[in-house]
Amino acid sequence: MQVEFLEVDTPSNVAVSAARTCYFPNGIVTPDASASWSRKDDLLQGIFKGGHHTTLMHTHVTMLISGMSRHLIWRLLHAHPYYNSEQVSQRYAKMKIENFVYPAAGERSDWEAYYQHCFDDYEQLIEVLLPDVEAVVPKFRRKDSRKKAQEMARYVLPGGMSAYLYHTVNIITLLRYIAVAKAMPECRAEAEEFAAIIAEALVKMDASLAPLVEHAREAAPVFPDFDMAAHKAKIGVTNEAVKVYDIVGDAAFDVNENYADVLRFSQMLPDSGVLGGFSTYTRLSLSADAQNQRHRRSPAVRPALESIYARNAYTPPIIAKNPEALAIYERAIARSYDFFEAQRELLGFGEAAYALSNAHEIELVERDEFTSFHHKAQMRLCYNAQEEIFDIVYGQVKQLRAMGVPGAEELLPPCATRFAMKIRPTCPEGDHFCGIKVWKLEFEDYKREI
Repeated sequence: MQVEFLEVDTPSNVAVSAARTCYFPNGIVTPDASASWSRKDDLLQGIFKGGHHTTLMHTHVTMLISGMSRHLIWRLLHAHPYYNSEQVSQRYAKMKIENFVYPAAGERSDWEAYYQHCFDDYEQLIEVLLPDVEAVVPKFRRKDSRKKAQEMARYVLPGGMSAYLYHTVNIITLLRYIAVAKAMPECRAEAEEFAAIIAEALVKMDASLAPLVEHAREAAPVFPDFDMAAHKAKIGVTNEAVKVYDIVGDAAFDVNENYADVLRFSQMLPDSGVLGGFSTYTRLSLSADAQNQRHRRSPAVRPALESIYARNAYTPPIIAKNPEALAIYERAIARSYDFFEAQRELLGFGEAAYALSNAHEIELVERDEFTSFHHKAQMRLCYNAQEEIFDIVYGQVKQLRAMGVPGAEELLPPCATRFAMKIRPTCPEGDHFCGIKVWKLEFEDYKREI
């Protein structure tokens, strides 16, 4: 794993100066003024121990990360709202066989053979699916057919596939990474490697942070327990993949230009939509949740996978319709579970988790307030959205409508929202227009081909 910090101002100088400014009557205290101040380190540790962490949030660090497993990115880097990432896409970028993470205690040759099988299935599925994809994409998007085939084939790739990304967080979030790494239920050794790298980088960048880093290292965080079976029984889940419940208030706020403009003014000008909301139980693939969790204002409980493990995997409809593709897919998924379960006996669940495929289904419980969900609905009801996420959000909106939630009919894709507001162009996607005038369709008639 490689982690590079881009250069920033000395965080301790910024934090201490920000704190001093709160009580200084003669104007802003600049970072330079605190660099050699005799009480700097005492104040820094004092505000940290007192929990006054906002001063440590002024400095953000942008990291260039490569060689981290997608499973750890899902479990740690993207499992909270305090970050920004731009990550290589498995939907649009062709994956490479050399980009895998190996569990330290695993037999390298066994994992290499397994990863090679996964990658061979991935490449074979791309070729088998390509004619089917070309048959359903609009002619002007035909050049994107291979990328769409990659998007469907990626489900057989495992969580041990590595990624590279830009990742930006503030200092307090970096310290939290260091602290919680030891509590990760999966990929713990890799998480601790990452924690060690950033701990060293933080101290090298700013020696005054050493006591804070040491506090984070000595912390004893606990990964939360969550009884998913009991929760499902309580809310009446039987075999549904999506179940909306616990609705508070309604969505009948004024959907106007604040929601239709690409700047999303609704995020800066909160309205009554933030006072209402709902919860959702969802069963979805690891791959879909990697997209889903990017909606930072849709916080969710994601239990340790061992507590909810079952041999259940998502199958994309386009694969299910093609007998040759389905045979490849089912063989690949069965192999992934067989290999995972054998490795679980040798390494434990957490380290064997690298073998779980992108298609492996998990369960989570999510909470949304209506204003932010309106944004999520726009993004994920767009026909360019990942198909599985589209289906999940469509199911949420459909249930809200069926329950008679006022304003649920306003939860629409961006083109339909912009059309209602008479904003042009109706579709904001430009050359990526899906080719279907969705804004002219009734909600009940939405249907994805891929």
